[in-house]
Parts: sequence; C-alpha cells; structure tokens
Amino acid sequence: MDQSWQADALPQGELEANFAEIVPRLTRDEALAEASRCLFCYDAPCIRACPTHIDVPGFIRKITTDNLRGSARVILESNPLGASCARVCPVDQLCEGACVLGAQHRPIQIGRLQRHSTDFILDHDIQVLRAGASTGRRVACVGGGPAGLSVAVRLAQAGHRVTVFEARERAGGLDTYGIVSFRLPTDVSLAEVNWAVRMGVEFKTGVRVGTDLPMAELLSGYDAVFVGLGMGGAPRLGIPGEELEGVQDALFYIEETKTRPPSKLSVGRRVAVIGAGNTAIDAATASVRLGAEEVSILYRRSAREMPAYHFEFEFAKQEGVIFRWRSRPVAILGQGRVEAVRCIRTRPGDPDNSGRPTPVDVPGSEFDVPVEMVIRAIGQESRAEFLRPFGVVDGKGKLAADPGTGRTAHPRIFACGDCVEGGDEATVVSVVAFAKRVASEMDRVLVSTPASSPAPQKAS
Repeated sequence: MDQSWQADALPQGELEANFAEIVPRLTRDEALAEASRCLFCYDAPCIRACPTHIDVPGFIRKITTDNLRGSARVILESNPLGASCARVCPVDQLCEGACVLGAQHRPIQIGRLQRHSTDFILDHDIQVLRAGASTGRRVACVGGGPAGLSVAVRLAQAGHRVTVFEARERAGGLDTYGIVSFRLPTDVSLAEVNWAVRMGVEFKTGVRVGTDLPMAELLSGYDAVFVGLGMGGAPRLGIPGEELEGVQDALFYIEETKTRPPSKLSVGRRVAVIGAGNTAIDAATASVRLGAEEVSILYRRSAREMPAYHFEFEFAKQEGVIFRWRSRPVAILGQGRVEAVRCIRTRPGDPDNSGRPTPVDVPGSEFDVPVEMVIRAIGQESRAEFLRPFGVVDGKGKLAADPGTGRTAHPRIFACGDCVEGGDEATVVSVVAFAKRVASEMDRVLVSTPASSPAPQKAS
C-alpha cells in the first residue's frame, strides 16, 4: 500500500479552495449593518482588552460614514500589523470577548470589521502611515518578523532611520512563513512590509546577523540595535525513530504550504502531529486540507492545558482532527520510513513551573498509532546564541529583556518578540504591543543621547 501520495490526488481546484481564506470578507452592506450595532461605549472595554489599545469605537464609527481610509488609519496608528491581526487575533478572548453586547446578545464582529477597513487600503494601494522628520539617528533591526517590523514602523514614525536585517528572502517572519495561508495569506503580510518600505525603512534580506554580518559591526555603526529574531524550528523529540523518512518539523511543513503550490506537496494518508499549540493546529489542519484521511494530535496533557487558542481548537475539531489527550510519544516505528507512533498514557502529577500538572507515565499503557507522517510541533528552539558574548542571553538561551521597555544588559541592545517571550504561546498582537513599548523606550533613549559615528560600509 502506498504510504504517501502527492497532494494533487485531490482536484487542483479543490486544493486551491482548501487554502483560500476560510473567513469571507464582509460586503459593504454587511459591514455597515454590523458597524451600526456598535454602542460606541465611553471608556470602551474593547479598547482596554486590545493589547495594542486600538480605538475600536473610533474606527467602527468611521465605517458607518464610509470613511474606510480614516478607519484604517485609526487601526494602524495603534497596530501597524492591523491587517494580519484582523485575521489571526484570538478576538473571542480579547476585544470581542469584552464587548458589552456579548452578555445578552452577540458581540460586535470587531475582527471582521478591522479586516474590512484594512482590506480597503490593501485593495486600493493606499499608504496611511508616514515617517516623521529626520532625527539623524540610525537604528538596526535584527529580524523582520512581527516584532522587528512593528519596531521599525514606530521608529520611522518618530523620524529615525531604520534598517532591517532579515535572514530570509522575504520579511514578515511568522506572518509570512509560519501561519497557514487559509488563515493569513502571504500577500497580506508582504503588504505590511511594503507599508514600512514606503515609510523609508530599508530592508536587507538574505543577511544573517551573527554569520554574514557580525553583531559588533552593527553596534559600531548604529545608534541602537533592536533584536527581534523570533524562534527556530521545533526541537528534537529525543525518542527512537526520529531519523525515519516521514518525520518533519511543523514550521518547515507550514512554510512549504505557503511557498509551494499545494499540488506539489505530499502528505501521509495518516498523519500524527506531536504537540498542541497553535503551530500544531496549523500543521494538522493543513494536512487535512492537503488530503490526509486521518490526522491525529498527540498531546501528553489534557485539553484544559493545551496552549492553542480556543478558536483554533474548535476549528481543528470541525476539520476532523482527532485529539489523543494524555498520550506521550515514546518511539517512532518503521523500516526506513514512518509506520506508526508508539505512545504511553499519562496521568496528572504535581504542578510544574508553569503551574500545570506534570504528565506522569502510566506503566504498561503503551499503544501504537499507525501513521505515515509525523510532524514535530513541541515548541521552538532559540537562535540567540550568537548574542551570548554581549551579555544579553539567559541560561535557557533566550534573550533577557525588560518586559516593559525591552532593555537588555547591553545599553544599546533592545529586544522583544518570541526570542524573549518564547514561541507558540505568544500572539502576534501581544508581540506588536510589546514592540510599541520597546520602540517608545528606544525613541526616548535615542533623542537623549548623541548620534553614533557613521556605520561601516558593509553594514550601511
């Protein structure tokens, strides 16, 4: 029996439809009707619930008058990644969860209205953010993902000259490469990068700081350096059989779905995803949409302890993903390629450092799950080791930065994002909020200190 097949076993039109956005746009009439439901609350709880504190009633009121350009400006002034966040925010836990209409009726569809306004400026190629008058200060941003991009935009608004060094061919980080296209199309992420370019932010892609360009060279040529590296791939499971054909990293797998046509991808007939974060959910639902017949998520804890958003969990269940709770993989079985995953049942033990019960193996409870593909999605590894000589890396390999200001032990290095907070549990909007605080602190420091000497030619 064939153990895997090309995804084009499904009709090409069906594959393309499977990877189109799952939430449809609001029509103009639908948006006007929904916006008209808003009570425009004084001291609106939706604003407080938004990590970036978007003036939600303000942007919605502008929709009621067909002022979509103005509405988008209100959004982007608070959140420069407002188009992406309109699609991937856990709004049920944030703005919509706080909406006063939610208790007795149904909350305003704030996320879809935010998308309605930001889609308008995307469709009409409208630039609403502008750079400020030049301060003469120069800043290097290491990493062009949500953290680096947000910091770059805010500093450009303050008048600083910003250069972003991005290791990949395209900027955008997780939004470009690591979130499935049926939730966040690549074009949306790249449009947000283009907004920064139009503000004068320079992007040097294909440059890996620490390898192609020494960090010391950035420090010698720029007034400040922001580090927003993100995280790397999933760590190894540390169990027998990981070397078998058919074992993949979740982020690499998702990236393939965003950079190659679905018809060129392969998928197992039966797929096991190890982990239960948002990346695991994306890998599982992408497998379903590529044509896998059975997709299982194996998680050593219970549903209550999974890090994935609730709406992601519900979506995966609707897609037919099977959840095998309290199941810890102990080996991957097969001759040359994957044939099954052997698991052992667990029970809850004493709380760990996160406050969650530690999974304890139940002796004699092993069982096998027949599969042809295994996807690792158990978190992400740090990529900050090259920064250790500068005294900004903690014992766990993460960047150590103040959560309020992003300041590190080095006076001219600032940081935020997944490389500080960790990977799968951080939301894009929380990263943008952190980046706003960091950019504010960087601006304060930059305008109060003398400018550095010109950068060496290689780093300029």
